[in-house]
Amino acid sequence: MSKLIEIDPITRLEGHGKIEIFMDDNGEVEKAYYSIPELRGFEVFSRGKMAENMPQITSRICGVCPTAHHMASTRALDSLYNVEPTEAAHALREMLYNMFMFEDHTLHFYILGGPDFIVGPTAPAAERNILGVIGKVGVETGRKVIEIRRKVRELMTWLTGKVIHPVWGLPGGVSKGMTKDKQKEFIAVAKECVEFAAFTKQTLKDIVLSNKEYLDLILSDMYTHKTYYMGLVDEQNKVNFYRGKIRVVDPEGKEFVKFDVKDYQEHLSEHVEQWTYVKFLFLKNIGWNGFIDGAESGVYSVAPMARLNVSDGFTTPKAQEEYEEYVSTFKMKPVHHTLANHWARVIEIMYASERFLELASSDLVLSEDLINRNYDVPSEGFGVVEAPRGTLFHHLKTDEKGLITDANLLVATQNNAARIAMSVEKAAKGLIHGADVDQGTLNMIEMAFRAYDPCNACSTHTAPGRFPLELNFRDSSNGKVVKSIRNY
Repeated sequence: MSKLIEIDPITRLEGHGKIEIFMDDNGEVEKAYYSIPELRGFEVFSRGKMAENMPQITSRICGVCPTAHHMASTRALDSLYNVEPTEAAHALREMLYNMFMFEDHTLHFYILGGPDFIVGPTAPAAERNILGVIGKVGVETGRKVIEIRRKVRELMTWLTGKVIHPVWGLPGGVSKGMTKDKQKEFIAVAKECVEFAAFTKQTLKDIVLSNKEYLDLILSDMYTHKTYYMGLVDEQNKVNFYRGKIRVVDPEGKEFVKFDVKDYQEHLSEHVEQWTYVKFLFLKNIGWNGFIDGAESGVYSVAPMARLNVSDGFTTPKAQEEYEEYVSTFKMKPVHHTLANHWARVIEIMYASERFLELASSDLVLSEDLINRNYDVPSEGFGVVEAPRGTLFHHLKTDEKGLITDANLLVATQNNAARIAMSVEKAAKGLIHGADVDQGTLNMIEMAFRAYDPCNACSTHTAPGRFPLELNFRDSSNGKVVKSIRNY
């Protein structure tokens, strides 16, 4: 290898990471690595803690998606104590969760992923941010984005105590319900969310989908992988973020397996590479066959595009209408184009806002029947939700006192990790030809991971449960490792 190109740090995502691109003597990419050097040890220091504290402990993993971890742990507590939440609790939880999905997806579309399309993938780095977006779409749009997220997050705070670290979920229910007066405010904000979702959909169509250059980029081979897909669906195979069964389809769209969360270990396993602290999930019944596409690969994907691929659409009318247009535009299902995640995310913004309005308007959220306390002695529990970034599993084991003896967290970005690594390398190989590489080209390589909206802080784990450290010293002339120092 004649040259090493580093993108360090990678930008506009949650967590830390870098991309290392190794080139041969002809200036072609030989290998590219999506490397995550940080570590979060939540599985280890959860041991010995009271199980009912897990929704508060795990929400500290990430400041962007704390509600996802809070809800996954709460669902695991339901299973752990063998208790079915009341219908009111289910309605309130699902309402909150759709509020969270709405505001989190909005954050990504306008602030993290959106600048690549709204401002332009090769625009100067100083413009590829929220200020650049506002410069393109106007101050009023920027104000709308900030205002709607503020309103939603204030209501989330009222209901759960804290928007960043909720204090709300309990085994069998929730700690606080809705008042009649407050319901009116929830309904009013939900209606604003539906209007904003329609505005966002139109923004996508006007700026991205009507731009042939952008559409060609989305459809290009360098942003395409034919893998398996996984997501949570209800009894009618419709998308549901809060509860259901896990469905996997193959690269042709045929159902490969559908299973309950308690059976996840029969279907999923983890692979480890030396160059990252992210563990790579794969389909156990196929096996790990490397970073490859196709039916023989155990690699699968989660997140918005995957959820649309495994489902038959949505239960709300406007989201379903958008879903049908999405499928007909691509003329295929499953859709394999990685950058289509951005359109799928906007459709989910529509669904989350509609579902928020449905639940906020229901009589169930006014019920005072907030918790079922018919608990069994705890031993083992399983929880699953759809995080904005994909399917999130929490698996808890306790002693007879309810103290955690083992915790396993399979987060969305772990599910996507193998495909993200493949996407980064394929983009690098498709874009770099020769020694001179500009910043716009490097940003287009970063676009390969941004489409997944990865959360690296959530996804990093280590098999021994401690922080192994490895230092590699490279020859500056050829990039080869000349010496390694390890503490393990």
